[in-house]
Amino acid sequence: MELKRVVVTGLGAVTPIGNNVPEFWDNLLKGVSGAGPITLFDASQFKTRFACEVKNFDPSNLMDRKELRKNDRYTLLAIASAKEAIINSGLNLDTVDKEQVGVIYAAGIGGIQTFEQEVGNYFMHIDAGPKFNPFFIPKMISNMAAGQIAIMYGFHGPNYSTVSACASSTNAIIDAFYNIRLGKAKVMIAGGSEAAITASGMGGFNALTAISTRNDDPQGASRPFSKSRDGFVMGEGGGCLILEELDHALARGANILCEVVGGGLSADAYHMTASHPEGLGAKLVMKRALEDAEMSSDEIDYINVHGTSTPVGDISEVKAILDVFGAHAYDLNISATKSMTGHLLGAAGAIEAIATILAIVNDIIPPTINFHEGDEDENIDYKLNFTFNKAQKRKVNAALSNTFGFGGQNASIIVKKFAK
Repeated sequence: MELKRVVVTGLGAVTPIGNNVPEFWDNLLKGVSGAGPITLFDASQFKTRFACEVKNFDPSNLMDRKELRKNDRYTLLAIASAKEAIINSGLNLDTVDKEQVGVIYAAGIGGIQTFEQEVGNYFMHIDAGPKFNPFFIPKMISNMAAGQIAIMYGFHGPNYSTVSACASSTNAIIDAFYNIRLGKAKVMIAGGSEAAITASGMGGFNALTAISTRNDDPQGASRPFSKSRDGFVMGEGGGCLILEELDHALARGANILCEVVGGGLSADAYHMTASHPEGLGAKLVMKRALEDAEMSSDEIDYINVHGTSTPVGDISEVKAILDVFGAHAYDLNISATKSMTGHLLGAAGAIEAIATILAIVNDIIPPTINFHEGDEDENIDYKLNFTFNKAQKRKVNAALSNTFGFGGQNASIIVKKFAK
């Protein structure tokens, strides 16, 4: 069976540092942090009182007010990102075969805001008996973003959600890639969204001691690879990619941004929340992505790392990179864009894939911000180029993006410059 080539023809992003792709990319290159005091709920009694929120998000242009009430914030972020990506792709929705267009859209948690509101309302009025909004379940479930995007546009191809914690939307992109590669669809809308900056979301991660408590310096709190890192910064948003069979894209004269050439999946099989200390799963997932792409490690120019700013996770990823790439690791650029966006959980992979693709398109690497001289960790090799604090220009022919989730679930994708 001949495998189809798969290209990316559209991008959409709603993030803490920009509500569209141009704004997002511009602020990435400037090293802008999206962190600030939480406004989405009263966090005054919480250990962590800041996060990377999406600012000035207005979903009123997506649907009428009645329909808005039927959707959780995570679904609205998804729809907004998909709308931009579809417009950006130039797809003609009047002529495209909608039976050949699918949607795989991820969430690590889904409608936690809806769950929290409905259960809270129940316990506030418990004496009156159980009264729930009829849209409680459809608003909450994590597959609804994929469903709503398909409903909005009439896409009848493969449609589902992937859930693998922080690797969820990379899984979605890989699944979309495979669907096209195997001839199951011509076009796939793939990505992820998350909106977990809620009392239960922040409180739960605080209880795990997973997130930073640097309340006096929110914008400096996400500091991957710095000795003083104390956990990730919660983010929210949505990211979407339009993947397309090459022949289909060429036939309609699409603007091709890059080619997707490989994906890898693995499990740490080690711990519920901690990465394997030697980076075992991270090594496997990068090796498998390279094998799938039929590429050698020295062909990669840039790695957008998982890089969450957690004490253990950053070290294990560096160990894995050194193991997989050997001497070539010192010729790579590495950057952790979570230092600016925060950690978007199930949306992280899609947002970071967009950053990786734009690095290829523009031949420039976004930085890892918040590293200060004298903040070196003895467990990290600083001869590696972490692209600290300032974007760097370089030729980027091929790049890899890593995402690792709770449960030890890992996913990596490889994209490269398109050439016929």
